[in-house]
Amino acid sequence: MPIVVESRRKKPETLRARHPDATLVDVTSRGPEPWIRFSPFYPHGEIPVPLSPGVVAASVEGIWQGLKVFERADVDHATFAITSMRGIKRTARRFGRVLGHRAGVGGERLLGYREARFQIYLPAYLHVLRRCLRAELERLARLSAAGVVVLLDYATNADVDDLSRPLSHAALVRLYLEGRWPHPGDHKE
Repeated sequence: MPIVVESRRKKPETLRARHPDATLVDVTSRGPEPWIRFSPFYPHGEIPVPLSPGVVAASVEGIWQGLKVFERADVDHATFAITSMRGIKRTARRFGRVLGHRAGVGGERLLGYREARFQIYLPAYLHVLRRCLRAELERLARLSAAGVVVLLDYATNADVDDLSRPLSHAALVRLYLEGRWPHPGDHKE
């Protein structure tokens, strides 16, 4: 049976009409246990920071935000340690235009958005799926074997090459369960 990704912002009635008999699973930071654990904001702890040997972070989002470089701010080590799931986002409004993501904590090179997705975000999230969410993934697989599962996320973009919209972590969960994890060579440059 399929796994579908839908926006959490849709009304429950709309989702039920579109997917009758489906199991709705909210994998956002506002979802219930155990599904909240799929959120990139969830503090699993001890997540290796890509391109940064020996450095770990509490959450995937902490890594993504911590390595972001702005006109007026560089790497922010403090975001690696945030466990409250709040106050992680770093914005252009506060720090100026985003210049890219640092290629590791001590890296000299800045990565573009696509390159950062493949070298920072995807490896960090894959680590969480493989090391922290085995039981939850098995449960999702069982649910999808029994019927349609709808994963709710704020973002629904499943195309890692679509840089105009945020990438959906729910879509990444679906791709992982389907054995179709994205690799840089599989996509356009």
